[in-house]
Amino acid sequence: MDAIVLLREDHKTVEKLFKRFEKTSDGDRAERRRIADEVIEELTVHAWVEEKFFYPAARELAPDTTDHILESIEEHHAVVWMLSEIKDMDPGDERFKAKMSVLMEQVRHHVEEEEQDWFPEVRKAMGRNRLTELGGELEAGKKRAPRDPLAVPSSDST
Repeated sequence: MDAIVLLREDHKTVEKLFKRFEKTSDGDRAERRRIADEVIEELTVHAWVEEKFFYPAARELAPDTTDHILESIEEHHAVVWMLSEIKDMDPGDERFKAKMSVLMEQVRHHVEEEEQDWFPEVRKAMGRNRLTELGGELEAGKKRAPRDPLAVPSSDST
């Protein structure tokens, strides 16, 4: 599968989880916990494979996207930090829903920038064959990616 298609599929999966979370009521603590745990795993894996495989390839083949990539890495850092806080938070905590709302806002902003501003540049620079090859790397990477946000190493080397 094409790497950009795979990343967009991840974005759709997370957006569906966000919509499910937004439909919960304050009494749906167990459901909020289940959804939050799914969000944590999905976003942790997604951020890890992007930083490990996609961003380095994009920097090499689409150097004009470097500023976008660096900003995205910082956005990931903020998201992973929030995920680590949500992971240990009781869904009955008065700040749980607020923290999830801020997370959703940040992730939606990040997705919009990626999909509209620089995925098209990367697609043009990489071409179909390289994106398909890279998609295979992302799929394989997902199998060994950390699921716990606290296990994600800082991306100072990208």
